[in-house]
Amino acid sequence: MTKNKPLILVGLCIALTFVLLATTATRRLSDKRNNPGETSPVVTLAGAPTPAWELKDVNGKMVKSSDFAGKVVILDFWATWCGPCRMEIPGFIELQKQYADKGLVVIGISLDQDGASAVKPFMEKMGINYPIVLGDETVVSAFGGIEGIPTTFIIDRDGNIVGKHVGYTPKTEFEADITSGGHLCMSPQTKPNTPTP
Repeated sequence: MTKNKPLILVGLCIALTFVLLATTATRRLSDKRNNPGETSPVVTLAGAPTPAWELKDVNGKMVKSSDFAGKVVILDFWATWCGPCRMEIPGFIELQKQYADKGLVVIGISLDQDGASAVKPFMEKMGINYPIVLGDETVVSAFGGIEGIPTTFIIDRDGNIVGKHVGYTPKTEFEADITSGGHLCMSPQTKPNTPTP
């Protein structure tokens, strides 16, 4: 028993360190949310146009934000090593299947340091059916800095940011975002006509 005591103490110290780090990170995010003076520019400019970006996908093809003009976009900053990010992916796959024909596109911006070599096999393993591009400091900065992942933006058909989620968010919340008011995911041809006076 005494031989194992040092190992147990080391294990407890490591666990305590992780708990303290997680608590500190959570407090920082909570403080940011509760102090409007410290929110990111994107949050304070809700309804403003989304920043333009141009990034490579896992095959080296250039993808631009303008490629998705007129679409409702769920734009997710994530990484393959992030547990909460991985938990959201099945929901994104379902949303892409369910709403693509109504004008939705889910886009993942990977923040993996190993780039395509980490992301491409992960995409294949998970069966990801939506575009993934490789993020960089420029796009992170353009979106006001990403303090934690997953960070996900909801963008309307006009290219304006209408929502933001930090941390794990269930599919039902994203679905509520994209269908709120019954208009976000309707194709332009099927929007209700405004009565003329």
